[in-house]
Amino acid sequence: MDCKKYIGMDVHQATISVAVMNEAGKVVMDSVIETKASTILEFIQGLHGTLWVTCEEGTSAAWLYDLLKPYVAKVVVCDPRKNALLKAGNKNDRIDARKLADLLRAGLLSPVYHGESGVRLLKELARSYLAITKDLTRVQNRIKGLYRSWAIPCAGQKVYSPRHRTAWLKQLPESGVQRRAAHLYQQLDDLRPLRREARQELLVESRKHPASALLRQIPWLGPIRVALLIAFVQTPHRFRTKRQLWAYSGLALRSRVSGEYRSADGNYNV
Repeated sequence: MDCKKYIGMDVHQATISVAVMNEAGKVVMDSVIETKASTILEFIQGLHGTLWVTCEEGTSAAWLYDLLKPYVAKVVVCDPRKNALLKAGNKNDRIDARKLADLLRAGLLSPVYHGESGVRLLKELARSYLAITKDLTRVQNRIKGLYRSWAIPCAGQKVYSPRHRTAWLKQLPESGVQRRAAHLYQQLDDLRPLRREARQELLVESRKHPASALLRQIPWLGPIRVALLIAFVQTPHRFRTKRQLWAYSGLALRSRVSGEYRSADGNYNV
């Protein structure tokens, strides 16, 4: 008889705690295995029945999803922020793996989308571009913060310009502070060409996807936003409604209202 088994995996850098649960909710196997592709597949292939596997979203989630998908009936990468059961009661790796298996069996997990392997390259390029952009912005903020800490006004973009750099450095009163500013400028000079390269790679890869030309027809969507939408949205069919798609894409209107209710005496509640 082909029975269904629910497998909860509590994943860590070196090891994975695994709990295998049957349809009746009984744990039929507990194990700790190495976080290694061959070891994981050997464990999975040693089990019989229809296998459902779950793990929490994290550093190794995408790798584990791609590894297990061809060998099991279903892989669910779940949102750890919504697993309230894991926070209740005693907690260790073995217990967490059992709770994950039980939540999977009961259908109480909130899945995180891990599909569309065809856009994996674009997604990694998008992450690289965003990370470098954040690093660049962080260095620029540090440069301005340094000048402002010495009460030197530095509005605008001239403070970053190599042509005006010597004049800006002379305004700093101490040699140690000047050296610190010089190091920040060096970081800025190193990051700028790297960001241009990452941007170019992102745009080139984005144009290979048919959705790119279609999305570019939408007003206010430039090439970078289109590339990021394809990379992170991947497919609109993953969303239950169009409203959820607009919100995830940053295209929905948001409203925040407070103090809109009145008490019995007619005054607004605060």
